[in-house]
Amino acid sequence: VQLQAFGGGLVQAGGFLRLSCAASGRAFSGSRMAWFRQPPGKEREFVATINWNGNAVYYADSVKGRFTISRDNAKTTMYLQMNSLEPEDTAVYYCAAGASVVVINKPQGYAYWGQGTQVTVSS
Repeated sequence: VQLQAFGGGLVQAGGFLRLSCAASGRAFSGSRMAWFRQPPGKEREFVATINWNGNAVYYADSVKGRFTISRDNAKTTMYLQMNSLEPEDTAVYYCAAGASVVVINKPQGYAYWGQGTQVTVSS
């Protein structure tokens, strides 16, 4: 699976962005997908994950109620709708995929990664 994330940008606090992760490869529909982010000077952290058919999602507490993860297997694309953005959401956002992920909120479980897209939220 090859992944490409896009949709980042500069937005004011309280604004919104929609990230997309386009995937190539037939394994996409069977893979668990996730978003992680890496704030400046910090380690990569979990944001959200979605199972293969979209029926089960899980969020980090810091984004719960503001972000929504979704996927369209027909388009082999995953999305992250980010509302009510805060300066603390500033980070490089990465999409990831894995076929047999045991610990769903840790980056080590995901075998495939996109290149990242920068999200900057100004106060």
